[in-house]
Amino acid sequence: MLTILGFAMIATFLVLIMMKKMSPIAALVLIPALFCVFVGKGAKLGDYVIDGVTSLAPTAAMLMFAIVYFGVMIDVGLFDPIVRGILKFAKADPMRIVVGTAILAAIVSLDGDGSTTFMITVSAMYPLYKRLKMSLVVMTGVAAMANGVMNTLPWGGPTARAATALKLDASDIFVPMIPALAVGLVGVFVMSYFFGLRERRRLGVLTLDEVLVEEKESETVLVGAGSGNTKAPVTSGGAGNGTGTDAEDDEEQERFTVLDPQRATLRPKLYWFNALVTVTLLTAMIMEWLPIPVLFMLGAALVLTVNFPHIPDQKARLAAHADNVLNVSGMVFAAAVFTGVLQGTGMVDHMARWMVDVIPEGMGPHMALVTGVLSLPLTYFMSNDGFYFGVLPVLAEAGAAHGVSPLEMARASLVGQPLHMSSPLVPAVYVLVGMAKVEFGDHTKFVVKWAALTCLIILGAGILFGII
Repeated sequence: MLTILGFAMIATFLVLIMMKKMSPIAALVLIPALFCVFVGKGAKLGDYVIDGVTSLAPTAAMLMFAIVYFGVMIDVGLFDPIVRGILKFAKADPMRIVVGTAILAAIVSLDGDGSTTFMITVSAMYPLYKRLKMSLVVMTGVAAMANGVMNTLPWGGPTARAATALKLDASDIFVPMIPALAVGLVGVFVMSYFFGLRERRRLGVLTLDEVLVEEKESETVLVGAGSGNTKAPVTSGGAGNGTGTDAEDDEEQERFTVLDPQRATLRPKLYWFNALVTVTLLTAMIMEWLPIPVLFMLGAALVLTVNFPHIPDQKARLAAHADNVLNVSGMVFAAAVFTGVLQGTGMVDHMARWMVDVIPEGMGPHMALVTGVLSLPLTYFMSNDGFYFGVLPVLAEAGAAHGVSPLEMARASLVGQPLHMSSPLVPAVYVLVGMAKVEFGDHTKFVVKWAALTCLIILGAGILFGII
């Protein structure tokens, strides 16, 4: 019964948000509360919610201060050269912009933290997508898939969990998987190429006569940085890209202040200080010198104090990013209700056991393949902790009975990560859709099928190379 209710709760949540009948925050809170009553454990709802909130509180704190930190870095101009560099590469071509999004997300993912990756990627790419009227769900989908592949890095989380659960060395799991993961990443780049071609066909071949304009005869800036010195995009066939009115230009100017070279928040004299602090912060995250929430608290406080020494300016920066902070942290705490009820009522355990029990006896010798396939739905519908510490040991034991090594099982368990990164139970995805101003349901409808395809590409490559 708990198995059926668990799947029904997840299905209800996904259907309602994809049909936009409820907001994600409302659905994450009300649906699990309702199903908790159905299970007959409504009296324990408070305990389940508190347990869920307690487990996710460090994540919420990290996201709150990380948004402030990277928001300030955007304000002071740290990422402006990145955007201008990508624009030079992209040449206002939607195909190149989408591919550039995938490459940027993959590179930034080397720090092992999905939230950081999404904040930097969206900060750099959002103005380009908005200015060229490109699909924002393409940006979020590509970024999520690239990060999902890179999330398998030993310091990213899943590999370490698999190693811990099966008492293996993380390098023994990850290093042999590199060829298969590389094929998966190439698959993401290829998909990005075709998404970009589709955007190019939809918008027409864009030619921005003044995409790069001279600033003081030497510095280039993004079109849209100032309405008085730019031209609107010209297309050879796309609709909706004609010359805008003065009012529209003013609105664009207000919306794209991230790249306004005249904005009052720029701190060019502190550029290398801010860059050094950011590199140090990311290094400290990778080396685990301090817990990530503590690092972002310290980093946010430092850059606010140095870049904006006057209290009113600090308050203004905090107020400017309060909307993002509230949306993301609210989503995380709402997700805590969902995960708390799933785990507290025992739905997750029953769903996992049912999935294991339905595996035919004849599939025993192919348990690595089975694990790879199961990793798609299981890591989507439950947390990495639940899958790697609750389900993987059971699957590995079943595989061992048929001569399948724990290493093969561990490698196969990593296959589902590109899909996992868009799970409603992953806090980082709310950073992605929140900063990109994309509905979670729209992101889900777009990304699920392509992320699943990426997972299957990795699984197929792993089998072909004899890794799985």
